[in-house]
Parts: sequence; structure tokens; C-alpha cells
Amino acid sequence: MAHTFIPSEENIPNVIKKQRAFFEAGGTRDIHERLEKLKRLQTVIEKREKEISEALYNDFQKPEFETVVTETSFILSELKYIIKHLKNWAKPKKVKSSLLNFPSSDFIYSEPYGTCLVLAPWNYPFQLKVSPAIGAIAAGNTVVLKPSEYSPYTSQIVEEIFAEIFPPEWVSVVQGDASASEKLLEEKWDYVFFTGSVPVGRIVAKSIAPHLTPATLELGGKSPCIIHRSAKLELAAKRIVWGKFVNAGQTCIAPDYLLIDASVKAKFLKAVKKEIIAAFGDHPKSSPDFARIINQKNFERLKELLNDQNCLAGGATDIDSLYISPTLIDEPSLNSEIMQDEIFGPILPVISFSSEEEVEKIILNYPKPLSLYVFSEEKDFSENIIQKFSFGGGAVNDVLVHIANKNLPFGGVGNSGYGAYHGKFSFDTFSHKKSISKRATWLDVPLRYAPYGNKLKLAKKLLKYF
Repeated sequence: MAHTFIPSEENIPNVIKKQRAFFEAGGTRDIHERLEKLKRLQTVIEKREKEISEALYNDFQKPEFETVVTETSFILSELKYIIKHLKNWAKPKKVKSSLLNFPSSDFIYSEPYGTCLVLAPWNYPFQLKVSPAIGAIAAGNTVVLKPSEYSPYTSQIVEEIFAEIFPPEWVSVVQGDASASEKLLEEKWDYVFFTGSVPVGRIVAKSIAPHLTPATLELGGKSPCIIHRSAKLELAAKRIVWGKFVNAGQTCIAPDYLLIDASVKAKFLKAVKKEIIAAFGDHPKSSPDFARIINQKNFERLKELLNDQNCLAGGATDIDSLYISPTLIDEPSLNSEIMQDEIFGPILPVISFSSEEEVEKIILNYPKPLSLYVFSEEKDFSENIIQKFSFGGGAVNDVLVHIANKNLPFGGVGNSGYGAYHGKFSFDTFSHKKSISKRATWLDVPLRYAPYGNKLKLAKKLLKYF
């Protein structure tokens, strides 16, 4: 039975108090118990995958294929990977000892932080709720999960799933609007994990600063996608159309704008228009494979961005169904509204360039993005782009795919956030690394002890070798 949380100043401290007491009593420390819970979570998600797909469809008509590929299968894969490796990750890791401490054995212990707050977004309402929670649980923490109120159907089923497996003193799902988030952020946490916009990320960082709370902020920004004249244009068009318009463009790592070599712009745009039709037909509104905008507020914001812009394709909107068609915008001014903030919708500005200097000027006009993509058959060009610019992560000759590799950390840099997760990086994110030096007692070198007398000369000589 779900334990829907009703935010109040009385309830929130009580939830945290119970979780902290459970943690301090060792309720999360048994790794076998953690594994048993994670295995049960895997089983329940597999059992309720169809219901999860229906919930996402009810929230914003997300196609079942996209839900399985980008949400449930992603989480199931993450669970299997963590379950397989958790025992090894949790073991103290022996490291090389320092001769200064001879004789000793030195170790790194992975220690859970304690009670963690996970603030989740609406755009991937299953994956981005469950993934960080899994990392926190695997590391031995308790979790309060606050899902977005914008995706209520998915939030409810996530609450039900966790309530079926975990007692509330281990994992509690807290539903409510922004005021619930504000009340939660007034409390002292041992770790905070936030996924969302840059402005809200700043609010979160400011709220937790008085307690010096460690945190991961997964934010966003204007992620560029660069198409060099050497790129395989038809393949680039197909991959970019998929990556930009999956989830109706409501993806933090989606290409936010294209920078295209002017000499191949016309040919590339022809290929992009062809791929849009191939994916969604002549009438994307009727396509079962194209999601909707999450709510009216975001719909109005996106529609406003289209004002006074030259649409090369798309541009159609329907407020009744919260539909905005896959849209290409031709050469918007860098000072225009559409080029100021992250778009987060199915609108793709196209800007041409004639030199690498122009590319650099445009990209450096914005804070460090979460992602960057470059399409090129010239390795020197793509390598130069990767080395020149700072960004969270990205890909060469594709988009979005770096998120699928558990061996790659996923996270931002600068304005696009800090901290990273996925795979072992999730376990490490929610673990404090405690350094321990275990000294032997069969030998005790007297050099360090007072009185120092004439030991300085010998100490200086020995220290040159360390």
C-alpha cells in the first residue's frame, strides 16, 4: 500500500528523524539485505513494466518503445550491474602504503553518508527518480525521494513500487508541489542529489550551503551539436533527429542547437527534413511515436520561443493536446529568446559557420554545457573540439549514447552541474571514502619523536626519497 506523504512542518522532521534512527541503528549496513532489496526491486519493475509504460503515457503520451528503451530497461540494466558488483565495491580497498608509515597497511573504506534527499525531475520520470535512489540504497543510505508533481501518474507508481519493498524508515517517497521541496530543503541532510534546471539547482545549492551538505547537481544548458563538412550527412541527420525529438525534445542531453558548416547546410537540412518525415510521417501529431509537452506552462514557454523565428520545418502547435511539432529554426540571432536558455522541447535552431573561430565564439558565448556532440570524418577536427571545450560529456558521430555506458560517469561541469553517477560511479557518489592506515607494532622508528636534537639533517635526507 502506498504511503503518500502530506507535506507539513511536523511530518518532514519526523520522517527524517525515523530514517536517521534507522540508519544509526545499522538498518542499512547489511550488504546481503541491500542486495535482497535491490533484487526484489528488479523483480517488481519487471512485473509492472507495462503499468509503468501506461503511467508515462498518461503523463505526456510517451510511446511505450521510448519508455522501455530509455526508462525501464535502463533501470533494469543498472540494477543487474549493481547487484553483480556491489559486494566487491563495498569491500575495503587496499592501497599502496607510504614508507613514511612503515610498517603499515592502508585501506579505503566506502562508508554511506546517512540520510539522503533525492529531488527528481519530470522529463524522464521513472529513470531519473529510480536511478539515483538505487545508487544511494546500494551504498547503504536511507532515502527520501521527492518526485516531480508534473508527472503524477509515474510518481504514484514509483511510490507504490518502493513502498512494496522498503519500509518508510529506509525509503520514503514524498509527493507534493514546490512547497514540499522547499520544506525538505530546510532540513539537514547527509547528502542531496538534484536533477533539474540550472535556476532551481542554484536554489538547492544555496539551501544546503549552511549545513555544508555534499551534493550532486545534474543540471543542463545549451548543448551544441557541430556538423563538419566531412560528416556523413544522411547518417548524422538520422541520429540527430532521433536524439533531438525522442521524448519530444525534453531531454537534458539533447542537442540544443546545431552548428553546421555553411558549405553543406542545404544538403544537411534536406536530409533532416527527410528523416523527420521518415520517423513521424507527414503529420507528426498523428504519430504514435511522438510524445507531448509535459504541461501547459512548458507548452506556452516553448510556443513563445517560436515568435518571429523562421521555421524551416514544423512550427505547428496545439494547446489542447500540448503538441508542438518537430521544428527547425533557421539562423536565429544569438540575442534572441530561443538562444538564451536551454530549449527543452522539440525545437532545433540551425546556425551556419564558415570557420572554427566562429564555432568557438558561439560555444564560448554560453556557460559550460552538459553535453557536446560533433559529427566529422576528420579525426583531427573532432579531437580538437573535444579538447578545446569544457562540457559534461558527449559523443562523436552520434548523440545521447554516452549515457548508456555504465563505465562512463554521467554528470555536468560548471553551470551544468557537478558530481556524476551511473554504474560504480553511483555507488561512489553516495559513499564517503574513508582513509585508514593500520600501523604494525613490531617496529617503531624513533626519528619522528622529540627531543629532535640533531635529527633534522637525517630527516631532510630521508624525506627527499618520499
